Amino acid sequence: MKKNKSSASPDIPQLEAELERENYKRRYRRVIRSTLYTLVVTAAVAVLVATIFLPVLRIYGNSMTPTLVEGDIVVSVKGSSFKTGDIVGVYYGSKILVKRVIAGAGDWVDIDAGGNVTVNSKPIDEPYVSEKALGECNIELPFQVPDNAFFVMGDHRKTSIDSRNTSVGSIDRDDVVGRIIFRVWPLKKFGGLK
Repeated sequence: MKKNKSSASPDIPQLEAELERENYKRRYRRVIRSTLYTLVVTAAVAVLVATIFLPVLRIYGNSMTPTLVEGDIVVSVKGSSFKTGDIVGVYYGSKILVKRVIAGAGDWVDIDAGGNVTVNSKPIDEPYVSEKALGECNIELPFQVPDNAFFVMGDHRKTSIDSRNTSVGSIDRDDVVGRIIFRVWPLKKFGGLK
């Protein structure tokens, strides 16, 4: 009786080929799984770093023009040491405002009718302000910055609501998100900020 080829037992080369195919599938699945795990861990670390150490912020409004305009995306660095002229993100209710540090705890801030700012009776150099103005100021001047706080102002002095107004007031050190150091969007303005 003649044996049917399809029911015949596979020979050694066929078994080796099938074993190699199965091993290849197993290695392929392992590489895919490893790659996915690596991507998930990398993404989680990136989100953690961006949230904790380098918050990324989008600018809304025009209180910081001409330095920053609506739609700009910036990177900030967490920290607690800030000086006059630093741009910072600050928590204000459920929002984050972007302003410039004018004075720190214990400093006396005064602003004349022309918008000239003095800190501890010394005028501060503000090359980033294109048009000086007293703006919406309803605090009593000169103003002493409370302990553990900062006095902040926007670069667009006519429209910015900031520490000159009691609705915002001095910013507590704990409410500072970080110092804004870099603009990442739009690409044509990519670079450091002063």
